[in-house]
Amino acid sequence: MDTSGEANPDLESFREQWRAEVRARQPTAQASSSSQQLQQQQTTLSAAELAAEHHHHPRKPPPAPAKKVAAPRQDYDDDYVQPRSFDAPNDGAAAPSTSTQEGWMVNKVMKDPVTALDHYEKAVEREAAGSLGDSLKLYRKAFRMDDSVDQEYRNKYFPKQKAKPPAAAPGTAGGTESAAARPTPAEQPQTMKELINSFAGLAVEPAGPPIEGMPPPPCPIASLPEELLVHIMRDVAILDVADFVRLAQVCKRFAFLVATEDRIWRRICLGDEFGFGAMHYHWQRQLTWGPLTEEDLLTEFEEQMQAKEKARAEKSAELGEDAAEDDETAESPDVSLLLPLTPEQRAEKHYEESRAATLAFYKTLYHSSWLRMWRLRPRIRFNGCYISTVNYIRAGQASANATTWGSPVHIVTYYRYIRFFRDGTAISLLTTAEPADVVYHLTREAVALHAGKKTTNANAVPSHLPSAPMQYALKGRWRLASAADNPAAPLNEIEGDLIVETEGVGKYIYRLDLTLKSAGKMGAKNNKLVWRGFYNYDRMTDDWGEFTLKHDKPFFFSRVKSYGVLGE
Repeated sequence: MDTSGEANPDLESFREQWRAEVRARQPTAQASSSSQQLQQQQTTLSAAELAAEHHHHPRKPPPAPAKKVAAPRQDYDDDYVQPRSFDAPNDGAAAPSTSTQEGWMVNKVMKDPVTALDHYEKAVEREAAGSLGDSLKLYRKAFRMDDSVDQEYRNKYFPKQKAKPPAAAPGTAGGTESAAARPTPAEQPQTMKELINSFAGLAVEPAGPPIEGMPPPPCPIASLPEELLVHIMRDVAILDVADFVRLAQVCKRFAFLVATEDRIWRRICLGDEFGFGAMHYHWQRQLTWGPLTEEDLLTEFEEQMQAKEKARAEKSAELGEDAAEDDETAESPDVSLLLPLTPEQRAEKHYEESRAATLAFYKTLYHSSWLRMWRLRPRIRFNGCYISTVNYIRAGQASANATTWGSPVHIVTYYRYIRFFRDGTAISLLTTAEPADVVYHLTREAVALHAGKKTTNANAVPSHLPSAPMQYALKGRWRLASAADNPAAPLNEIEGDLIVETEGVGKYIYRLDLTLKSAGKMGAKNNKLVWRGFYNYDRMTDDWGEFTLKHDKPFFFSRVKSYGVLGE
């Protein structure tokens, strides 16, 4: 039984103020209303009071994940992750499925692999798609042809940078030789920063005449003042950041503005089109994608109060009793200032908190560089989905007459998909269907089409439809971790932690605790979700359980062109 309210008089006082606020929000009767209208208003007040009286109690926090010993080195495979993109769905329902070897050879392979490197490239492609059996065959054939084909592949796609020669001690023969052989400053290659700074004094150069002696074609943009040029580039960045970055390929002046114009990057970071204004640090929707009710807001406040009390208790245990009394007197919240907020007031408050945190991180963590913040700060990407490909080997049934080394094994492959929406909702799916058959159907419309039709009945959606895997999709919601989740921890330590809640089976709710990371050497950021924990919550008994993550792998981001630039 929940006794938190009995042990906390401030919380009980707040509940009374909440009930009074609910009564005050009800529409008052007009002077010309009849007795029937007055009776209807009294009925409404009673219903609202009853709802406030029997509000949902806050849930207990999930169990803390066990602390794992840090690995001595980083994940080696993450350095060679290549981003995937899905530009167009399969053409027609009669197209061969990519789940078979013949299908992917028709769709993916334009010509049969010939060299060892060709086989190795196709093996990597099939492994990324989750077809471990096909990739193993190709790997074996590639290594039979050339036992060093893996080094050739890495040298082709991930060449190593040349190491700088060590500086020899002055006054030695070696030092004299190295000084003579050392290139002059004019011969040394420029760094990226030096190269960009060298473009500072350049202007937009118009194109030359197509034929010698003819007048050059007009170039109106070359005569524009810099203020107008920056304004145009800012409008391009608001529509699509990728198009804005590609402007650097036009000329050196554009490259300088793209790399150094801090006003544009500030607008991108603070905006809600692509920046951190679109990130949510509090729940915005219910699990069923409905709007939050007043009971949900009250439950959220009580959970925050419990987290603060827990953090205060832990701090008191560290400081001692005398210091704890002074700290409690100084930091005890004024409940009168924490009255229930309307949805508009709550949204405005969270927007101000998010903006203040962004401005604080801009100076402290990202060295007053908006471009650096855009590249490095964790954020959710909406123009695609996150896919986790899981492969593991399971022993098969051994024959009584067969030898041990000949026992069969099964290669099991399944996928987890998560797509995030800007309004704080999400779609989660666990299936054996390959990404090419799923990502185009991770939409709200497909979820609504297959809602409640998992079992075979008269109203079930035919299984031959392309969107059939969506019958197992789960509605959910997402938010990034905030200071309310762990008041004792600095905000920069919990930055990037992601919480996803989805519908479960029957009385259960599933909770995924993830962390935003970056993978690969190609410059992509925020393209990886690492597991921190996977839990289930029993709404009947208010108990948490933890799923084991024995075979689960991280999620990697894949862009899907059909989602649009904004991912809506």
